[in-house]
Amino acid sequence: MSRIRLSKLEYILLITVLISAVAFSTDAMLPAFPRIAEDLNLGSINQAGLVISVFFLGTGVGQLVMGPLSDSIGRKKVLLGGLGLFMLASYAGYLSQSLETLLIARFVQGLGVSAPRTVTMAMTRDLYQGRLMAQIVSLSTVIFVFIPAIAPFTGQFIIDAWGWRSIFLAFILFTIIVGLWFAIRQGETHPISARRPVSAKAYKTAMIEVMTSRISLTYSVALSISFASVICYLSSAQQIYEVVFERGADFPFWFAVVAIAAGPAGVLNAALVRWFGMRRIVTVTHMVFLAYSLATIAITAFGVVSEDAEFALFLVWSVTLFWLAGLTIGNLTALVLEPMGHIAGMASAISGALSTVIAVVLAIPVGMAFDGSVLPLEIGAALFSAVAIILMVSDPKGRAQSESEVSSV
Repeated sequence: MSRIRLSKLEYILLITVLISAVAFSTDAMLPAFPRIAEDLNLGSINQAGLVISVFFLGTGVGQLVMGPLSDSIGRKKVLLGGLGLFMLASYAGYLSQSLETLLIARFVQGLGVSAPRTVTMAMTRDLYQGRLMAQIVSLSTVIFVFIPAIAPFTGQFIIDAWGWRSIFLAFILFTIIVGLWFAIRQGETHPISARRPVSAKAYKTAMIEVMTSRISLTYSVALSISFASVICYLSSAQQIYEVVFERGADFPFWFAVVAIAAGPAGVLNAALVRWFGMRRIVTVTHMVFLAYSLATIAITAFGVVSEDAEFALFLVWSVTLFWLAGLTIGNLTALVLEPMGHIAGMASAISGALSTVIAVVLAIPVGMAFDGSVLPLEIGAALFSAVAIILMVSDPKGRAQSESEVSSV
């Protein structure tokens, strides 16, 4: 199939909707935690949060396969195949009757959805470079304005009407619609002349190149830290609203408020990145988030405000966390791939898998540590940002390269 380029607007909308399969598959599940815990006889609702962590673990592992395959046989075949696997796993989730089978289905869902997550980044690297690539990725994150805002409401509606398992049928319908749009409108971006056969030698060479590149490795770890905070929040938010603040019935509403308030982050980043550079934006954002987190932790720990004021502090903290994601994830993804254009698929797979697996490993203990307060979540996220800041300011080689970037089409 010929290499064609859609208009920038349609391309951004298309990859945004493709990537939204990840967001929809997580956020729509959040209101189901109490029903899952009750229906599957779980000892703690914290165990229900594993459906988020295991899903993301699947996306990380899957990238190791999907990226190299897209370098070998083309982006389009791999992406459509991943969507098909996602639908099969969704049906398995619908039939699941135990936590173990549910987690297996969620892991395989993650494997399937890793295709759009990985391949869209490789496609974008095929078509765009430098700060323009960061701008495209950042604009695509505007999906966080819409998907997190509507997904919990959608999930709650489905749960109330047909039970929590029916959410998986909604995933199937959503994937069919998105897959048809992609299949019909988007051409192949990776021409046959540029493809590389999948081989152990090629994989080893790419792995060594990514792992020995100080720039790519540093930013992959920084990316994992930003992502870990988001996973922690998604794993704990429902319990916090229901147990800490006794607002479980209003959880979809407050989650939507947070998502909408944080939505402009991606748009703002797209506007700022050409002027200030990716690295500087990431560093300053983590510094601001860390400062506010420490203040919120202190106020909460000493109990010097009313319950309503503490809830307001947590809402603002939640918004700052999503702003952190909007101002860092797109930039860090672009920074990781910038020196790896000649192996974009494999580099996206390796760095994506590395950052996702690290993020899940970091996030699971924080999610399982929920003790009836917001402190485990906020302390964990604050520690993550402190480490990210250290990584960003201790990489002079990365600073020299990132500040010398120029936008290109």
